[in-house]
Amino acid sequence: MAHHRLAARSARLPGPAPSAGRVHLAPLDGLRGLAVTDVLLFHAGHLRGGFLGVDLFFGLSGFLITGLLLGEIGKRGRIALVAFWGRRARRLLPALIVMGVAALVLACAFGTPVLLGFALDDAPWAAVQAVNWHFIAEQVGYWNASDTRLFSHLWSIAVEWQFYLVWPLVVAFAARGRQGQRRVAVLAIAGAIVSLTLMIRFGNAVDTTRVYEGTDTRAFALLLGAAAATEPVRALFARFPRALADALCALLVCGLVASWVLTDGQNAPGLFQGGLFLHSLAAAVLIALMAGVPAGYTGRVVGSAVPRRLGEISYSLYLWHWPVYLLLPRDVLGFGGWARTAVLIALSLVAAVLSKRAVEDPVRFRARWATGGRGLVALAAAAVMAAGVWAAIPQPQLGAGTVDVDQLMAP
Repeated sequence: MAHHRLAARSARLPGPAPSAGRVHLAPLDGLRGLAVTDVLLFHAGHLRGGFLGVDLFFGLSGFLITGLLLGEIGKRGRIALVAFWGRRARRLLPALIVMGVAALVLACAFGTPVLLGFALDDAPWAAVQAVNWHFIAEQVGYWNASDTRLFSHLWSIAVEWQFYLVWPLVVAFAARGRQGQRRVAVLAIAGAIVSLTLMIRFGNAVDTTRVYEGTDTRAFALLLGAAAATEPVRALFARFPRALADALCALLVCGLVASWVLTDGQNAPGLFQGGLFLHSLAAAVLIALMAGVPAGYTGRVVGSAVPRRLGEISYSLYLWHWPVYLLLPRDVLGFGGWARTAVLIALSLVAAVLSKRAVEDPVRFRARWATGGRGLVALAAAAVMAAGVWAAIPQPQLGAGTVDVDQLMAP
């Protein structure tokens, strides 16, 4: 769920689409807005297939990050890996630290002992971007136990971070030379097929958390997006007439939305035997096509004000919505249904906007206090403060209170 705002550009140039990541396209923000809305409704209990929105996030991240890496190689002949990782840390860590600290403090003040105890256990794993493997190792079922874990939604952030650590190394090695982008495309597609094979192998388990949260079994969504950012794939889609590309975009958007509405949770037939892969493939094709014809009718609709604005705050909105949902269950608010969902989403939006304006944008756009050595000192100080808050909160006695999981997330 990472975001990459770059220089604005609205019209498609003739020939192959411009290097992904070197331009900022409103329709891609709009797709993020659709994806985060999908997830919000899923976690509120209104859209059983809404978890599929995460795969659209993964595809966008793979597409944009790979475009940035390939653009850097094309311009400089190499990738400054330390600088790349530094930019990712500047983009993602400040908001994550603030949310984590605030969630722990709020859970200590208002949460149940169970919610706080699990949050304290999970926080170090979230901090080192390995919480997905922590949940897998502890057999914390995504589908039946995540409602007691304040940081359960961070599994997908962890998967993306792990991708950011490994994939740039692959691109830096493979993308050199005249056939570099072709090699990257081949490696991305081959990696996606290996990931699909692993998903099918593990997908028959009674508890599908291993296959749903595993980096290896979900990598295909990121890698298909990465393949879509390479020149051979972009050139292929650039051959499509504009009218046809625009029509295909419309069909794919409708198809993705239909899959979110019609998919019956984790029990959908074939979901972990190739269904998720097909969804991710459709998302990658949509991203590639829409990047080529952003000014088409579908691009203008998807990139219109509401979905675009949601997309611009989708990272912080994703970070904040789950703690808000868990800390305000139905029995606390006194009402459920769509009224509760409206309140929760409104509060999540407020938190996301504040996060973007007060934390993310100052760091991202290099406020004086966030640059150079001062930035490193500020980040280190924030990390130390977060660790201090975590250490200062006492572990609750889990027998001192109980939690009704059905009450926590009842819509």
